[in-house]
Amino acid sequence: MARYAEDVYYETAIKLTREAAQILRDAINNLKHVDQKMGNWDPVTEYDRKIEDIIIGKLKRAFPDHRFIAEESTGSELPELTDAPTWIIDPIDGTVNFIHGFPHTCVVIGLAVKKEMVLGIVYNPILEELFTARKGRGAFLNGKPIHVSKVQDLSKALFCMEPGFINVDALREKTLERLQTIITKVHGFRCLGVAALTLCYVALGIIEAYYIEGPAISTWDIAAASLIISEAGGVVVDRITGEPIDIMKPRAVAACNNRIARDIVRLIREADQRVEMRTK
Repeated sequence: MARYAEDVYYETAIKLTREAAQILRDAINNLKHVDQKMGNWDPVTEYDRKIEDIIIGKLKRAFPDHRFIAEESTGSELPELTDAPTWIIDPIDGTVNFIHGFPHTCVVIGLAVKKEMVLGIVYNPILEELFTARKGRGAFLNGKPIHVSKVQDLSKALFCMEPGFINVDALREKTLERLQTIITKVHGFRCLGVAALTLCYVALGIIEAYYIEGPAISTWDIAAASLIISEAGGVVVDRITGEPIDIMKPRAVAACNNRIARDIVRLIREADQRVEMRTK
């Protein structure tokens, strides 16, 4: 991809991110109309739809031959990722947080070209955290370079996970077992309720590992932030295979290094095996 085109894509995306983020910032303390998609753990507001319509509408006018994968317009059936430039968008990640006025929420825009992420932007306008990355050019927070943690031992790691899927009957037992297993091995546990931003905190070096998977998690939750992590020196791997993540199969373990990632993958596998043995 030509450097000029890359710069145009980036500058356009940054401008749209800031425009969308202004809507989020202005609305966070407003009354919202809330609908449910798959359950009460997967809400959507009129602002999710409004922001997505603005971003996609303006990107289509700027780049009419590009494709789009976005949370509210794509739905649960993901299209095939092709070699064509494809924008991957989450208008508001952390919608439950947004509904409650909890300040961990963000706008997410990523771009894949030839099935590889080349651009990632995650912006929390409430706390003024603008995470950016372009392939081969490093990762940044508000324009300053960032790097993952140097921790090598899981017992010294701060770990994040989303336990909210305990509310889903089919996931309850495994979620509890995974959580109980990992908490006993790490230094501390946190839950922020926003996938893309938590992934960026791995890139920033303030969290060593994050596991995210579930029915409300999709490509738009991890695509942009996975590039930010890799450009910051970290890894994002598949929870089952341990191989580098396929963004179209978002069952992700993100970590500051391969050793921590492997430990988390192993512990999740062991927890699942115990549940399966009990339910035979």
